[in-house]
Amino acid sequence: MERNLRKERIGVVSSNKMDKSIVVMVERKVKHPLYGKFVKKSTKFIAHDEENTCNEGDTVKIMETRKLSKNKNWRLIDIIERAK
Repeated sequence: MERNLRKERIGVVSSNKMDKSIVVMVERKVKHPLYGKFVKKSTKFIAHDEENTCNEGDTVKIMETRKLSKNKNWRLIDIIERAK
């Protein structure tokens, strides 16, 4: 039996103050329905970071997973770029 594909997102860490958790801000560009201008929209995901390796400003890849807490159902796959 094949497992369903899981969603993956790339975003920037906006907070790492929690233990084993990070807040990842994912931005996307959406076309305005009337004016046609592209608008930046952002979504915050709370992701599981087992080793507490991420810092604010890091670009990371996260994957959807089972519920880990009340509002945490994403986990860190890898760090694409460290903050300078």
